Amino acid sequence: MFGIPGKPPVSITPAAVTQITRLMQRDGHQGLRIGVKKGGCAGMEYTMDYVTEIDPHDEVIEQDGARVLIAPMAQMFLFGTEIDYKTSLLESGFVFNNPNVTEACGCGESIKFANM
Repeated sequence: MFGIPGKPPVSITPAAVTQITRLMQRDGHQGLRIGVKKGGCAGMEYTMDYVTEIDPHDEVIEQDGARVLIAPMAQMFLFGTEIDYKTSLLESGFVFNNPNVTEACGCGESIKFANM
């Protein structure tokens, strides 16, 4: 992964650490794999999957017991992203604060990057 030596490519807020750790412990997963795929009204969508086996090509970020794996094809799109977990009256879920996103649709699940 390219970036600043010694600095993780993705940061995880304390709320996200708590939720990721809870998910890992609940079903014995190795962590959560974050990726991107083509789709949605803006062109790309984030993906999140439970990890039962770590791929040697994944970028692994570990923080306070939480483990996030970045899929190889998503690494350049996610560099500098902060992963948060928000809870409101109507919904709760992971939020990606990604400086590489140039557009997002109204639903917040579809994104566009400058180099697409």
